[in-house]
Amino acid sequence: NLASSPQKAFPKMTDEKTARIRELNDQLRASGQGGLILVTRGLLEFGFPFAAQVRAAIARETNFPAGNDPYNEHDFGAIDIEGNRVLWKIDYYDLDRRYASDDPSDPNITQRVMTIMLADEY
Repeated sequence: NLASSPQKAFPKMTDEKTARIRELNDQLRASGQGGLILVTRGLLEFGFPFAAQVRAAIARETNFPAGNDPYNEHDFGAIDIEGNRVLWKIDYYDLDRRYASDDPSDPNITQRVMTIMLADEY
């Protein structure tokens, strides 16, 4: 019965919370600090030099068009490297990485995971 199911109350996103989420996402994307970075097998099949080139390009990323970033959190991007379309996405989990984080703006209860993949792996 849906009426008796517990409803999880998510915090209202304020400009301050959104700015903090964006800051934490930029930190992970640019420096690799503040979360985990996963790279798919398909991307790694191109070899470590290619993966390193992709990682460096993602770290330098500053273009976040509204179509890719509707909530202004800098949590998704798409880049082209050597003719390959590469996607990256940051997701927010609880500290055990089992469920979604209750508040992605709070690093004390959120584990960020950035996944980097070839577009055709999506």
